[in-house]
Amino acid sequence: MIKVLLVLHVFVTIALIGVVLIQRSEGGGLGLGGGQGMGSFMSGRGTANLLTRTTAILGTLFFVNSLALAILYKSSTANSNAAILNVPAQSTPAVPAPAAPAVPAPAPLPSSLPQTPADALPPPAPAAPAPGSAQ
Repeated sequence: MIKVLLVLHVFVTIALIGVVLIQRSEGGGLGLGGGQGMGSFMSGRGTANLLTRTTAILGTLFFVNSLALAILYKSSTANSNAAILNVPAQSTPAVPAPAAPAVPAPAPLPSSLPQTPADALPPPAPAAPAPGSAQ
């Protein structure tokens, strides 16, 4: 059923795009409705009314078809998820996982190690003279 509605949805979408594009706009646009382009088939007003009605009908079909597809897709995924998990459609709340054990605090440093960063660094080496400079 979903595949049939999807194909119908594509056709309605293409028709709706085509009808909107051939309507006469304020600036001319791609409008073919009225004037010398249509000959004496219909008057400009009659063509505008026909295109307006067609747009309204196709827009309504598009809207209804979209809602039907959403409802069918939602019900099909809920049923397939329930079948995969072997549980009823209404699921029960999950049981929380047990808490992880606490991480122990780090052990204190032995007293033989330097306690400050300045004590841990070696003394600076004397600066070498720059090449080409006399001392």
